[in-house]
Amino acid sequence: MSKYLLEVGVEELPYKFIPMAISQLKTGFETFLENNNVKFGRVNVMATPRRLAVIIEDIASSQPDSEKVVKGPIASVAFDENKNLTKAGEGFAKKNGIGTDELYVEDNYVYAKISVKGKNTKDLLQENVPVIFSKLQGPHFMRWGNNDVKFSRPIRWVLSILDGEEVKIRIIDKDSSNLTNGHRFSKQNIVINNPDEYVEKLRDAKVIVDQEERKAKILELTKIEADKLNAVTKISDDLLDEVTFICEYPVAVTCSFDEAYLTIPQEVAVTVMETHQRYFALYQKDGKLINKFVTITNYIGNEFENIKAGNLRVIKARLDDAVFFFNEDTKKPLEAYVENLKGMTFQKGMGSVYDKTQRIIKLSDKIAHSLGVSKPSIKRTAELCKADLATNLVFEFTELQGFIGADYARVAGEAPEVCEGIKEHYFPLNADSETAKSIEGQIVGIADKIDTICAVFVSGKKPTGSSDPLGVRRSALGIIKTVLEHNLKLDLSKLIDETLELLPVKADAKKDVEEFFVQRLIIFLNNEYSKNVLEACAEINPCKDLCDYLKRVKAVSSGVDEKLAENANRVLRILKDEVKQDVNEALFKEPAEKDLYKAVQSLNFNGDYKEYLESLTAVNPVVTKFFDDVLVMDKDEEIKNNRLALLNSLKNKYIILTDFSKL
Repeated sequence: MSKYLLEVGVEELPYKFIPMAISQLKTGFETFLENNNVKFGRVNVMATPRRLAVIIEDIASSQPDSEKVVKGPIASVAFDENKNLTKAGEGFAKKNGIGTDELYVEDNYVYAKISVKGKNTKDLLQENVPVIFSKLQGPHFMRWGNNDVKFSRPIRWVLSILDGEEVKIRIIDKDSSNLTNGHRFSKQNIVINNPDEYVEKLRDAKVIVDQEERKAKILELTKIEADKLNAVTKISDDLLDEVTFICEYPVAVTCSFDEAYLTIPQEVAVTVMETHQRYFALYQKDGKLINKFVTITNYIGNEFENIKAGNLRVIKARLDDAVFFFNEDTKKPLEAYVENLKGMTFQKGMGSVYDKTQRIIKLSDKIAHSLGVSKPSIKRTAELCKADLATNLVFEFTELQGFIGADYARVAGEAPEVCEGIKEHYFPLNADSETAKSIEGQIVGIADKIDTICAVFVSGKKPTGSSDPLGVRRSALGIIKTVLEHNLKLDLSKLIDETLELLPVKADAKKDVEEFFVQRLIIFLNNEYSKNVLEACAEINPCKDLCDYLKRVKAVSSGVDEKLAENANRVLRILKDEVKQDVNEALFKEPAEKDLYKAVQSLNFNGDYKEYLESLTAVNPVVTKFFDDVLVMDKDEEIKNNRLALLNSLKNKYIILTDFSKL
């Protein structure tokens, strides 16, 4: 078995494109090898800002030989009346490179079996590697120089080796060789004799080509720097990925800034460092920010003074802006900014952000009332939840909406629960982040999100595969997570009605909004529960009570007796039409009817779905005996209708739990 190495050297790639290229190259090479029946072990794709590398391990030297059957002309055309080959028959044999004696007839057609020798893997690579690379897609691709093919950045070199032999290919305008280049400030024109020495030779040239190794190195170096100060870091996965893909050889440098900047909201300083500058903020063990940070530099050497001075100069300018905006904003209380929301459009036709705030206030009151909560802090949180959108600091740092509002509320002397609610009403910030812990944040957050969702649907801007106006998918998930995690008994269906009624534009969008929530609910729970179970339980409107829906899903997921499901489905099939009449015991003719009626009367749901499922299973033998002994469609219309009414009463017991026909 062999090993193949491809490296494409480029000018610095945008960091967001690199993980996309890794995924596309891995899929592209695996698909190419599988489609060509070339056996291989593993396709490993590595990348830095200046190179994309693919190593294929245990690749076969060639395709296996194969045999294929080729269909030729009709027998009467290939042979004459004397059974001799005609010109057409001879031509078919010659075309496929076989002797005339190797032809055979089947179903009145001439066939030929042809042995196909497998292609050499080297030849396949030469044919397909440029094609795979040309199919890479990403944002902002453009033509470079005089080339017609678009790519993210200009290509500078191509390395292509199968074991110890070059595989000559051409990608866009560069021919391959056995040479690569190290870090910009290290060795260049490095000869790679075989793929096994590639990673180590690049490491010697100050390039850690494997992104996972580079990521681990960044974490290790940052921890060493933090430990020197008895500090800790809180590095998000997104930030770590970004830093990993903007360097080839990470070196950690600790920098400082003036402690005076710690007086502004901590989230602002952290955003300046992490989002704007890609620094790693440092914290005390108690979580309080300190005036130091770690920057990862793509640098070779040990002279860091210029690096420190440059980073300090940049962060000082950003923090000076933040201090100025903070001081200006806090000259008046947060509530003074509410009036300014009248000049900010929420979305076309749906009024201003001020109008949205008034709807949030009303919806928060309705939600609180339905949950049996009575706290003045809920209304106050709703009144101030969007006020920070009119401040200078949020205009500069839009990602900190809510966090800045909470700090400004604190400065203005608002109650702690109001401050927390203002911050948390945006939670969860993404699919993996935490939900609001305070009841203020939960209620106002649900009101805010349901208003956004309904407004989008009423405006006719339903989310599609490529479009998610105002992040309604995230909003729906936020409501679902908040309700389920905090066990809120909320009638979402009723809340949708109330929200639609408050909007300035009227439209019959309730069904679409409910279906949207059900879809998001199933997607959210699909990793933990069977889709069949989720869909079956969703047939009984889950929007009435999401927590109740989850309880039913858990009960059904624990296992449904096969005979119970069979009988339940039989009942559902028989009752195609609605049955309105009540059961009349006087019309019972068979003991099995009386037994079933008694069993149905004994089925009472007490709030425990698992126990209820057990009770349905327990009466199942009675249902089976009913079907064995009783003809439902009796000739006597009165008896037939009474039996249908009896089954309908049983059906009503089944659908308390789930739609068994979907299981």
